[in-house]
Amino acid sequence: QVQLVESGGGLVQPGGSLRLSCVGSGFTFSTYAMSWYRQAPGKERDWVATITSAGGTTFYADPVKDRFTISGDNTKNTVYLQMNSLKPEDTAVYYCKGTRRLGGMTREYWGQGTQVTVSS
Repeated sequence: QVQLVESGGGLVQPGGSLRLSCVGSGFTFSTYAMSWYRQAPGKERDWVATITSAGGTTFYADPVKDRFTISGDNTKNTVYLQMNSLKPEDTAVYYCKGTRRLGGMTREYWGQGTQVTVSS
């Protein structure tokens, strides 16, 4: 059974930090590129960051560049999102996703999400 389970969300003041974790099971975690997405109330789900399966390359959406850091530990089947200098507009449900492209086919898995609220 494939699972991605996020944790680490919560309420934080503007300027604060949080670290989200996403643990995968039921699939070969190290062969998947891992990403974080977020969805604010009434808005579409937006891509936040991606780390390649080899873990050597990271990509960030412009609104979070230089504030968020994605990292992974394949020995723990875990991907992290370190979020610093948080702003109220970062408030959203954060989801992790695993993606693997092989032989023209794409396989994706999503977690259930974790709420992040930035407010004073």
